[in-house]
Amino acid sequence: MLRVTEPVDSFLLLSFGGPQGPDEVMPFLRNVTAGRGVPEERLAAVAEHYQHFGGVSPITAQNQALLAALGAEFGRRGIDLPLYFGNRNWHPFLTDTARQMAADGRRHALVLATSATGSYSGCRQYREDLARTTAELAAERPGAPRFTKLRHYFDHPGFIAANATAVRGALAELPAQLRDEARLVFTAHSIPVTMNDTAGPEGGLYVAQHHETARLVAESVRGAGARFDLVWQSRSGPAQVPWLEPDINDYLRMLAAEGVPAVVVAPTGFVSDHLEVLWDLDNEARETAAELGLEFVRAGTAGTDPAFVAGLADLVEERLTGRPAACLSQLGLCGQDCPAGCCPAPTRRGSG
Repeated sequence: MLRVTEPVDSFLLLSFGGPQGPDEVMPFLRNVTAGRGVPEERLAAVAEHYQHFGGVSPITAQNQALLAALGAEFGRRGIDLPLYFGNRNWHPFLTDTARQMAADGRRHALVLATSATGSYSGCRQYREDLARTTAELAAERPGAPRFTKLRHYFDHPGFIAANATAVRGALAELPAQLRDEARLVFTAHSIPVTMNDTAGPEGGLYVAQHHETARLVAESVRGAGARFDLVWQSRSGPAQVPWLEPDINDYLRMLAAEGVPAVVVAPTGFVSDHLEVLWDLDNEARETAAELGLEFVRAGTAGTDPAFVAGLADLVEERLTGRPAACLSQLGLCGQDCPAGCCPAPTRRGSG
């Protein structure tokens, strides 16, 4: 068994959540957008994306697969922690999972969020969820569990290795004569510009971390100084609010106009092939590329790649045993013991 440096008795995988049937789609979307003033017709349009897959988001099954893989890795390393799973926006809700943990006698859990980078939505909001849950349970019963969120892993060797393996596999799907000319295009979820501007102590953290992930993966695949592009996808805000650009579809049009013959699109801003990857890239971006005559291959996400799973177990050992932190960029550790004002909630403007 591992010799631990702080008392921890459980592990929680914390994620976004997604509907698991057609009747759950609209309630889920209303829950996600509560308080943001998103029009019902916009929700209905997004709901069609889910209905294309039978109303079932794959994210829950993917998280359960990741949890199983982590359990096996923990077993190999002698990490004796029971594993739990909770979501921000859908069943199993974080509060319900925390109540079960309390009933099981758990008092201190390490928490892994399925977001590799910092920002309000990727970190601070999860911290707020955890704090609110702790306060709610403490009011209900003594001995409510406390939570310690693990750091970000955008530049962890395991995360980079898993994504590099996926990019190499995608390049191999292209005709041999196009592989050297294919552009590596990395994507992440677009966010409001103001959210990026306030991310981290000096702002700009969200873009900086995604840029480092893309650079590290590109250089792992093609060597130092490898060319790559970082673009954005899945914008959901009102038109009058600036979000990060360029959008993947607009960028594909620009590349085609430049005469680029092929692209490998790598969604390194996501850790599994959930709906925003499957719809926004495998449907919309792929259709855009086909219209342009641009060869298009989408790389997989880290998912349950053994290197990624091992890297996440490394994060646990960092907190349990004081294992040295592994990171490949010069941005420094992020997401561990964050100051209270880091990555604040964006100011809502317009209709949401």
